[in-house]
Amino acid sequence: MNLIQYLNIQTVQQQVDCVQLKLMVTPQVCQPFGQLHGGINSVLAETAASMGANLNLPAHQVAVGTQLQTNHLRSVTEGELFVQATPIQRGSRLQVWQAVTYQQARDQPTSLSTVTLLAVDNHHSIK
Repeated sequence: MNLIQYLNIQTVQQQVDCVQLKLMVTPQVCQPFGQLHGGINSVLAETAASMGANLNLPAHQVAVGTQLQTNHLRSVTEGELFVQATPIQRGSRLQVWQAVTYQQARDQPTSLSTVTLLAVDNHHSIK
């Protein structure tokens, strides 16, 4: 089972210029005191950005994350969490995507991430 299945991350939209995912906030993704674990914001951001970046690559390449910066803006304790990733730069080797995580009110993001991804041959193993 991969992380997407394990956390039950759902795909809402998947296009070359926008990927949107959602996740139900459950006790399994929260810290012991009931707040969403910050790592979940990063998982959602990198997952959405990677999915989008891979849609922009030829079949013989895959995008792998090389840098991730996440700023946590608001706490989350319940409900659905959405992330929307859009490209800032789509080069032939490097792509940079911005991911905004929010609940229903898109005007109040809960986190903001920047994800940098490298295009590698899909038979290439990273050590």
